[in-house]
Amino acid sequence: MKLFKVSLAGFAMGLLFLGSCSNGQEAATPDNSPAVSSSETAEKADHSTPAKGGKVVEMGNYHLEFVPEKEDKGTHLDLYLQKGDTHEAIPNAKVTAQVQLPNGSQKTLDMKYDAEGKHYAVLLPEQAPGEYKVVILSDINGEKVNGRFTFNR
Repeated sequence: MKLFKVSLAGFAMGLLFLGSCSNGQEAATPDNSPAVSSSETAEKADHSTPAKGGKVVEMGNYHLEFVPEKEDKGTHLDLYLQKGDTHEAIPNAKVTAQVQLPNGSQKTLDMKYDAEGKHYAVLLPEQAPGEYKVVILSDINGEKVNGRFTFNR
């Protein structure tokens, strides 16, 4: 027991010593190491941030942002399918939304590309309250890019 108390006291003193040595300042960068500029930091930004207020899935080089918008006649489903760090729109994909309704039934909808809005869209004519589970299936020149989303109505 005495050995435990001595070890604990030594550990605590070591922590105090380390804390006093650092005094809250970061170590200086050596002159021969590259510094990261603020523009380089901005380039490494988090690409999973939604640009349109939806939910985002990052799949390799692809960015999928799903935005459900409640309307009188159902829910308008928008998908922003983009590529690369610049989030360039992909206009030539085959996109399908497989929706599980709150009652458990399934609905498959083909999403069409809206060139003006640079996104894929379809109207889900269901109006039942509850949780909807959506699987987006995208075929981009033979490459499969899929994402899973949920929303409540």
